[in-house]
Amino acid sequence: MSSKARFNRAYKNAPRVPFNDSSKFVLFSDCHRGDNSFADDFANNRNIYYHALKNYYDNGFTYCELGDGDELWENIDFKSIFEAHKNVYELLQLFFNENRLYRVLGNHDMVYKSKRYVEKNLSSYFDKVTGKDVPLFPGVKFTEGIVLKHTETDQELFLLHGHQADFMNYVGWKFNRFMVRVLWRQLQVFGIGDPTSPAKNYSELIKVEKRTKKWIVENGNIFTITGHTHRPRFPEPGEIAYFNDGSCVHPRCITGLEIENGSISLIKWQIATAEDGTLKVIRAVLEGPTPLSEYCKQ
Repeated sequence: MSSKARFNRAYKNAPRVPFNDSSKFVLFSDCHRGDNSFADDFANNRNIYYHALKNYYDNGFTYCELGDGDELWENIDFKSIFEAHKNVYELLQLFFNENRLYRVLGNHDMVYKSKRYVEKNLSSYFDKVTGKDVPLFPGVKFTEGIVLKHTETDQELFLLHGHQADFMNYVGWKFNRFMVRVLWRQLQVFGIGDPTSPAKNYSELIKVEKRTKKWIVENGNIFTITGHTHRPRFPEPGEIAYFNDGSCVHPRCITGLEIENGSISLIKWQIATAEDGTLKVIRAVLEGPTPLSEYCKQ
């Protein structure tokens, strides 16, 4: 199956989620939440991520996680990840309980494609205090994509992880996972990255972006948002409508996209030093806000 066919299938099967100019969404991807070991890239930014997500929860945003939320290549099971970052999952649970959480499949959490796996691992967890199973995400669903459809203009925003443009990370993900577990995870401590990842291989990144943009153009410049490459993208109106929210494992910061008041913005959250020497987490707007209406299909 070609990348074009994979994109087409993800778009066709994506649930349609209605929204309007009063809707508020925050989009993150590539958190790669791990077990808090030396190989857990998320651990460096977890306090930034938690603060940012708590802010979005308190302000009524809906959270869309565009794949690779959980690092299930380096880690064999979800339990160790949950125990390492329990406070994060308790916060995600608040979004879920209020129907404000959407999760998309990525190559590093492709096992969530199995409903049986999801039900077994994410429906509940064992509470060591009470000695009982406690609900976590009962009935949670993972899809390859989501289409946000404006209730007044019918404009569509296609959200997916983006590994559909990457053969080895889509079709060959089990082989790549095996190599990560037996080789690249151990070498990561010496600063050697996985060359199969477009986030760490520039030539692969360019190939993925070219295939993605080609599909967007062939489909009338449909507004598309991905993750996967870890490289933020925010086009100007009139350019190819290919957005990327970046990742949550950048050195010293996380990046994402906000949709609010009918506009989209590229933002980052980072730790800054105040004048009195204290540290605080701050939000900075990198691009936008730009009205969604300025990105119309051709």
